[in-house]
Amino acid sequence: MRLPLPLSVSDESVEEGCDRTAGFTMEMFVFLLTILPCVASMTLSDPSECSESSLSFAVIGDWGGLPLPPYHTKQETYVAAELGKTVANWGADFILSVGDNFYYEGVKDVQDPRFESTFESVFTAESLRNVPWYIVAGNHDHYGNVTAQIEYSKISSRWKYPDLYYDLSFKIPDTNATVRLLLLDTVVLCGNSDDFIGGQPLGAANPKVANIQLDWLTKKLETAKEDYLLVAGHYPVWSIAEHGPTHCLLHHVEPLLKKYKVTAYLSGHDHNMQYLQDDSGIGYVLSGAGNFMENSRKHEAAVPMGYLRFFLGEGEPMGSFAYIKVTDKEMNITYIQSGGKSLFQTTLHPRKL
Repeated sequence: MRLPLPLSVSDESVEEGCDRTAGFTMEMFVFLLTILPCVASMTLSDPSECSESSLSFAVIGDWGGLPLPPYHTKQETYVAAELGKTVANWGADFILSVGDNFYYEGVKDVQDPRFESTFESVFTAESLRNVPWYIVAGNHDHYGNVTAQIEYSKISSRWKYPDLYYDLSFKIPDTNATVRLLLLDTVVLCGNSDDFIGGQPLGAANPKVANIQLDWLTKKLETAKEDYLLVAGHYPVWSIAEHGPTHCLLHHVEPLLKKYKVTAYLSGHDHNMQYLQDDSGIGYVLSGAGNFMENSRKHEAAVPMGYLRFFLGEGEPMGSFAYIKVTDKEMNITYIQSGGKSLFQTTLHPRKL
């Protein structure tokens, strides 16, 4: 449960209360009895029922099971269980899937049983039943039929995938603060990748179509006036791990993120958890531990010194995702491991245009 209005007391009210204790009334006493249980339950790592109005969502990547029975991994089931608990306790307006939804070659058609065996029958928590999932495709999805994943939106009430790339706008309840989320298809933009040959995207299959998407992104960024501006795609811009920084995105996208003061870029692809922050303050949230864990720091030297703030490539119980809570004052990012442990927290702030 989330209160529709924030519960707050101004500094001025506190000072007056200290000076006028004789004026303490029965109404004040009843009010304190109402809020004390909530205050007692608050912790820095656990947003409570008494938290202020917010937009909240989880970021999960590379969760796509396996092409052999039972079509999911133990790690995926751990992550699904923890995601359900987190949403039950903290709430979520949506889940953001940053690609590689079905290993290793996506799905064949909209009736492919993998939708059921890898998604519907794994993320079964009651708390997730009515929470929408906003989808982007990863490189493994593009080995199959991505159009079928888009069409599955007509079958599943929670699978939301309107197009290869699209944008979403949100207003934080009971505030004037706004959030814009631009979702990219980085495979269309940069090409597919061969994990066994270098790992870098091999170049756009259709440069004309790639440029259309890049023009779309540029125009969306130019006109975005929201307090928080987020961009998401499967390939990371920065990563210290097996695949490393994505050269195509560093060339085409990273300059746009800086120019238009993007708050954060969200991605997966490398099978671990990373948080990086560049010298302009942009946060890079890499959440790729939904199905496998890899402890590679192979490309650490390719990332500017000081950018990496957090890395997780192994651990028991396995698996992790990021939980993001946005208020009118700040954007809190928490990395959560299956089993409920909060691994890392950081805060970003509204854009100053």
